[in-house]
Order: sequence, then C-alpha cells, then structure tokens
Amino acid sequence: MSFLRQAVKAPVHVYRKFVSPLKPPTCRFYPTCSQYALEAIDVHGAWKGSVLTVIRLCKCHPFHPGGLDPVPPKKDGGTPPDSPPPA
Repeated sequence: MSFLRQAVKAPVHVYRKFVSPLKPPTCRFYPTCSQYALEAIDVHGAWKGSVLTVIRLCKCHPFHPGGLDPVPPKKDGGTPPDSPPPA
C-alpha cells in the first residue's frame, strides 16, 4: 500500500481509536463514516477516496435519512458485464 494512502488513512485510524470510543454510537449510515473512508481510500486511492469521504460526511446531518451507503465500485472504463458486445 502506498505511503500516501497510509498517510491519508492515519487520521481516520486516530479518530477510531481515540475519539470514537468517547462518543455514543449515533451513526445513521452503514458502513459507518470512518469505515466508509477507509474502504473508499483502499478502492479509489487517496485523492478520490478522500473526495468520496467528504461527500459522505456532508450527508451526515439530521435531515438525511441515512441507511445503506456502500462505497461505489471502481469504474474500469469498460462495458458492464451484463451489456451485449458491441456490434
């Protein structure tokens, strides 16, 4: 794993170890925002994973219903597996 990914994930690990245990469990999403951040950075890299995490954190307010919000899969630029081959 790259140094940049580890550096971007470090604050999330610090939050999960030292801050999160002090708060009651109130996350309205699954996976939690911190788990989402770690997965997004692993799947999409440091830059795009961080952007996806900020977008997710902006949804974290009392007026959003929450629920299941998984990390989107990485797009490979190819055709979806269900689509017919090009003619």
